Amino acid sequence: MQCKEECQVFRPIATFSQNIWRYQFPPFSSADELVFDSLTKETAPLKEKVKDILMGSTADPVENVKFIDTLLRLGVSHHFEDVIDNQLETVFTSHHNRFSGNHHDLNSTSIAFRVFRQYGFRMSCESMIDDVRGMLSLYEAAYLRVHGEDILEEALAFTTVHLKSLENKSNPHLAKQIANALDQPLNKCPPRLAARTYIYFYEEEDFRIETLLKFAKLDFNRVQVLHKQEISQIARFWEDSKLSELSYARERYVEAYTWSNSLFYEPRYAQGRIFLTKMVLLVSILDDTFDAYGTPQELQRLIDALKRCEISAIDELQDYTKVICKAVLVFFDEIAEDVRKEGRSYSVPYAKDALIRLVNNYQAEVKWSHDGYVPTFEEYMSIATKTSTYDSSLTISSIGMGKMAAIEAFEWLRKEPKSMKALDVIGRLMIDMVSHKFEQLRHHCPSSVECYMNQHGLSKKLTLKDFEKILEDAWKDLNEECMRPTDGPRDLLLRILNYARATYLFYKHGDGYTKPEYVKDDVRALFLDPIPV
Repeated sequence: MQCKEECQVFRPIATFSQNIWRYQFPPFSSADELVFDSLTKETAPLKEKVKDILMGSTADPVENVKFIDTLLRLGVSHHFEDVIDNQLETVFTSHHNRFSGNHHDLNSTSIAFRVFRQYGFRMSCESMIDDVRGMLSLYEAAYLRVHGEDILEEALAFTTVHLKSLENKSNPHLAKQIANALDQPLNKCPPRLAARTYIYFYEEEDFRIETLLKFAKLDFNRVQVLHKQEISQIARFWEDSKLSELSYARERYVEAYTWSNSLFYEPRYAQGRIFLTKMVLLVSILDDTFDAYGTPQELQRLIDALKRCEISAIDELQDYTKVICKAVLVFFDEIAEDVRKEGRSYSVPYAKDALIRLVNNYQAEVKWSHDGYVPTFEEYMSIATKTSTYDSSLTISSIGMGKMAAIEAFEWLRKEPKSMKALDVIGRLMIDMVSHKFEQLRHHCPSSVECYMNQHGLSKKLTLKDFEKILEDAWKDLNEECMRPTDGPRDLLLRILNYARATYLFYKHGDGYTKPEYVKDDVRALFLDPIPV
């Protein structure tokens, strides 16, 4: 859709690739519903058997923790959350000394360290020295390090080098695990994708428990049916909102849903996924509009209309901005109606405020581009960490988490806790590191890469090396913030961590959102291909 005066206006339009999933997610059918019901019936007795195994594993605290790790990695731990929390609390409080010294092999100790840290228990890293076994487990555990843990810094450097050398010398099963760990460390992998991957590895292990394996496969396939249904809903939203008419923008509703699914894949968060995916899509449209289409005058009118938050405000807009503004207003009306029924109307103003802050920061970047201004790295990050869109997306995801996100949670997010600042840094730097070349091909404000190079007189290679250090420090901040006692609600902290994991998935090799070929195999594994049982 084009505005009337387009022929007189320069628009730095980008050439985005097409939606590669358009015809692969048909509307949810009665046949799909039958498949889901059948899988639900089949998994129910298996779930009870697995729970019995979990309850029986407590006789040996070490084996108990290792079994919990298996449940985590297979993606079924959410079925037993209260039991697991209680068991880990008991083990950590009563048997903590059993994991220190040389009581166990490095593999067991590293697994215990990683599990306790994932659940926020501050297990000491001093327990993981003087043993050469379990290198892969130690490598994964080292990614949960915090500032000042030199032992884990050395362990990560040591294990990375040796795992690379062992990858081609190990048996095929272990070699695949090593390659996967080097590419996507467990602490940087979205939980649902990690589960899909580990089910494949677990099936080849001699120590596998067949009941648990079958339960994990069936449960994955059952939940996948729900996820496909949700993607169909999102595709319908895309068309009904006429967003497909905005030909200059990226059509990425499957990739947007993958982001949301990375934050919370469990069935009980269906509303949260739908809300968040819609928000990601609307923000993506706004991003492309500010970056690659709108003039400063058109964009200011759009901002003014969004601030008014009234349907009558769209009368003063161009045709293409009318589509955007109407979609945003309808979306907020939908949220307001849903939360009103739950007595949580207090949450909607936080979401609206987050969106207005976002578009104001977009406009600041537009001014930089229009003026040809190159800010300092610090000045750039003060704006661009906000246009990485995490603040607005996490506010919406909190609304979708139901009553567990009370008004205190939204106040906590608005105060920009350390975990959010770390996520903003991870998002902005990882995006810029892989997208700045493409963006500089057209009229665009400088990225963090250009700002840092210009300010410090460094080459691109040295700049990216500095960025890697900044990124690792941000990951340490995130790990630290997840340790108990936490500064904010642990459920929200886990969403922040999962958002960082999704960022790593999408941008580790290239811009997987703009160029979905980078993540298409992961998307297919998550939503299209069921696991053979």
